[in-house]
Amino acid sequence: MHEPVGPAFLVYLETSGLATLMRQSQWLYPLVEIAHILGFVTLVGSVAMLDLRLLGCSRSLPVSGMARHLLRWSLGSLLLVVPSGLMMFSAHATEFADNTAFRVKMLLLVTAAANALWFHRTSFRSVADWNTGVPPPLASRVAAGVSLALWIGVIGCGRLIAYL
Repeated sequence: MHEPVGPAFLVYLETSGLATLMRQSQWLYPLVEIAHILGFVTLVGSVAMLDLRLLGCSRSLPVSGMARHLLRWSLGSLLLVVPSGLMMFSAHATEFADNTAFRVKMLLLVTAAANALWFHRTSFRSVADWNTGVPPPLASRVAAGVSLALWIGVIGCGRLIAYL
């Protein structure tokens, strides 16, 4: 009987040169973790600013301009978040794969991405009608509230990984 591909790949990943270096170096893992946190601060901060605007804060600021500006920061932050996250995961792949907080964090990340995609493909298309001075449509406000809740969950689960 063959072993499932998933666990074998996790072991392969965890025994790679990068993963070994991440575990053996006194400074590499902490520096990578700092980069991950800085990227997440930028990502969640920029998302939260747009979400708060959609929820009614700073109605004089145009939503379209904020979205255009903040989306660059969000996407740019992924240049830190994704590689640093993969590096940390590689160092403890088998452990993280079984960690409930890690699994929930990944589920929340996928859900947050789907929520953002849904928002941009639906209600954001009519942003010219509610760009400044008027409340965004209910669908936009719901998407913003859901987004904030999901990102708070991602942050919480990220912290809990070390304790569960």
